[in-house]
Amino acid sequence: MRCAICGKEAADEGNSFRPFCSERCKLIDLDNWLEGRYRVSTPIEDHDDEEEVAEAAEAVKAATFE
Repeated sequence: MRCAICGKEAADEGNSFRPFCSERCKLIDLDNWLEGRYRVSTPIEDHDDEEEVAEAAEAVKAATFE
C-alpha cells in the first residue's frame, strides 16, 4: 500500500498511521481537511418551506451540542 500523501510504501501491519506512512503525513492530511483543501460536494437544494429549513437547522444544532 502507498501513503496517501507522499506515495511512499506504507506498511499494513503494525502501522497505527495507516493509510499514511507516518504521523507527519497523517497530520498533513488533517491540515488539508481543516484548511478546506479537500471538499465533499453536495448538490444545492432549494427549500421553499422556511419552516422545514428552520427545523433542520435546529436538529443540526441539537445534534452538535449534545
